[in-house]
Amino acid sequence: MTTEEIAAKYQIRRLGKGEAVVSFDCGDDDLNDFILNEALHYHQARLAVTYVIEVKNSNEVVGFFSLANDRVSISDFENKTEFNRFRKKRFINEKRLKSYPAAKICRLGVAGSVKGQSLGTFILDFIKSYFVIDNKTGCRFITVDAYADAVSFYLKNNFLPLSNEADTDRTRLLFFDLEEIEG
Repeated sequence: MTTEEIAAKYQIRRLGKGEAVVSFDCGDDDLNDFILNEALHYHQARLAVTYVIEVKNSNEVVGFFSLANDRVSISDFENKTEFNRFRKKRFINEKRLKSYPAAKICRLGVAGSVKGQSLGTFILDFIKSYFVIDNKTGCRFITVDAYADAVSFYLKNNFLPLSNEADTDRTRLLFFDLEEIEG
């Protein structure tokens, strides 16, 4: 589906305080458990905010994402030299800090019934533009600890590995530099 077709069919909204999703299946037990059982607790503890993608006029949840604050810092790199290479490409000397503000995609899931319709890419584009339009938080990067089987999806959407080595067998820390978007 095109971006216009997706925007015409679906809406994105923030889950309200005390609101829970009662039905969702993306084929991944961990992601399903998060949206069905944990998102509300993360919201109440102020650890993350969850947004749902619904079919307009039916409120059927076909996707979700959860966001939290993060940073890109020297501790994310193998050594100080790697961190210096990372920031030298992106910042002038006066702005070389020990860490830079980021937003983390904690979870992102798309229902099995709509997989292959570019809804995941639509969600990532929404998140990227959310932090660029009117520069709401001074956020420079979007980060994600991508599941191993989702790494190619994020790479296809212009995320890059933060380091040369896989973080674990299960996840890989990736980032997107919001400077890549004109806002």
